Amino acid sequence: MNPSSNGGHEAGHKFLARLGKTRLRPGGKKATEWLLASSALGPDKKVLEVACNMGTTSVGIAERFGCQVIGIDMDSAALQKAQQAIDARGVSSLVTVLLADASKLPFEDEAFDVVINEAMLTMYADKAKRHLLDEYLRVLKPGGLLLTHDIMLQDPSGAEDVVARMRKAINVNAQPLSLQQWLGLFEEAGFRDIQYNSGGMTLLSPRGLIYDEGLPGALRIVRNALKRENRKQFLRMFKTFRSNSDRLRYIAVRAVK
Repeated sequence: MNPSSNGGHEAGHKFLARLGKTRLRPGGKKATEWLLASSALGPDKKVLEVACNMGTTSVGIAERFGCQVIGIDMDSAALQKAQQAIDARGVSSLVTVLLADASKLPFEDEAFDVVINEAMLTMYADKAKRHLLDEYLRVLKPGGLLLTHDIMLQDPSGAEDVVARMRKAINVNAQPLSLQQWLGLFEEAGFRDIQYNSGGMTLLSPRGLIYDEGLPGALRIVRNALKRENRKQFLRMFKTFRSNSDRLRYIAVRAVK
C-alpha cells in the first residue's frame, strides 16, 4: 500500500501494523497476560483465536502452553504475516491459521476449550456483537472459556463526542460500550462466572509502546510514524487517545460457557 495515496484514511490497526506494531490491542500485552493467566491453558486444550491478525497471540499461546491453536481472520495479508511468524518460531505443528468469517465459524459445536478474541467486538453494532457471542458460545465446550478484551467507555454520559473523535482518528466505525453494557452483553448471551479487569489503554502511550514492543521495537515504530507520509495520521491517533485517556479504557473479560 502506498500510504500517501489514501489521504491518511487507512484503518488504524492496519496503519499501526505497517509501522511495525505487533500488538494491536487496546490493553496491549498487559490485558492479554491477564486473560492468559486466568485461563488454565495446557497441552490438552484446544484454542480458537478469532481475529488473530498477524498471529502474535496465537504463536505466544502455542509456545507458552503447548496448545493446539487455530487462528482465523478475514485479512489475507495479515494471515500471510501470521504464517511467516508461525514458521519462523517453529510452531507449525501447533498453530493453524485460516481465512474465515467470525459470524459463521466453520467449526462444529463444542469444538474448543477456549475462544480468545481481542479488539474486535467493538467494531460491530450491538446486534452483531451478540451474534458473534452466540457463535463463540456454540463452538465452546461446556465449561469452556471466552477470553476477550476491548475498548470500554469509562463514562457513557456524553460519549457520542468521544466516540466520534475516536472513529475519526482510527478510520473505523467503532462502537465501544460501558462496563455495565459489556457485562450485560455477556450475561444476556448466556455466559456465566464473568470476571473482568480494566485499565488505561496502552496502544500508543510511550510506556505502553515500550512494554508491548520492547525499546528497540518502540523506537522503530516512532521512527516510522514520524516519516512524512505517516506523521499526520499517527499524530491524530496519538493526540486523540491521549486527550481522552480518562474516557477510553480497556476491558478484559473471562467468561464461562
